[in-house]
Amino acid sequence: MDVKLLAGALGAEINGIDLKDVSQKNFKVINNLLLEHKVIFFRNQKISPEEQLALASNFGPIEQHAYVKGLDQYPEIVRIIKKPNEKNQWGENWHSDVSYNVKPTKAVIIKSIKIPPVGGDTCFSNMELAWETLDEKVKEKIKDKRAVHSSLGAEFFIDNYKKMKGNGKKNFDEYSNEHPIVRTHPETGKKILFVNWTYTKRIIGLDKEESDEILNKIFEHQARLELTCRFTWTENTVCIWDNRSVIHFAIADFYPGRGLGYERVMDRIAIEGDQPV
Repeated sequence: MDVKLLAGALGAEINGIDLKDVSQKNFKVINNLLLEHKVIFFRNQKISPEEQLALASNFGPIEQHAYVKGLDQYPEIVRIIKKPNEKNQWGENWHSDVSYNVKPTKAVIIKSIKIPPVGGDTCFSNMELAWETLDEKVKEKIKDKRAVHSSLGAEFFIDNYKKMKGNGKKNFDEYSNEHPIVRTHPETGKKILFVNWTYTKRIIGLDKEESDEILNKIFEHQARLELTCRFTWTENTVCIWDNRSVIHFAIADFYPGRGLGYERVMDRIAIEGDQPV
């Protein structure tokens, strides 16, 4: 097995592991790599939807997306398509997937189906490191606070959601929950900064002005380049990220305005998480 680090903060590209092997021995290796690097990539993995589901099932029960219906034959798989004539795409701002849920996603297993010849990279930021390096005065202000996460934070996603097959949900303001700003990772015990630009709307117990000021400082800190890694996709790459420990940003830089009207297709499976504490 060969492990190539993507950056100092997080991320690794793994060679020498066959993701079709869903034995517990192989899963333990993959999970340990995930906990260490927080986001891991496996190129040239020509796995079928059934094999992707088998891989995902090792991590726990599969989650149904709040708004979007999966594939007809494989309802657990959400196919994310950015068409050539669309400027925007899913996930093009810093976020942690469905952090507005009572139990936000544990992990995501995503496979690239069709990739543009240029553009379409994804960035990830390490929220364990973000907490460790946060200004001490800000830490003191927020260490015992909770924040509201709202699905309406993704207003710019909602038109995309409406174009996809829905799972019956009609009210896009339906999901809102409170979570601790600093959560403890259930497997590593590490402290994690659990807020994100897209879904976190306010800090409970602070007035709007102070809440906005602190959140904006945190969001700016989370996006510092030294906390991040960036990955350039190729087709048949499988990515697994620990949604508890990272935020991510899908870069939509292959839109028609630059003459880069390409299609991007990804198959996403999410794993049910636990309630942050």
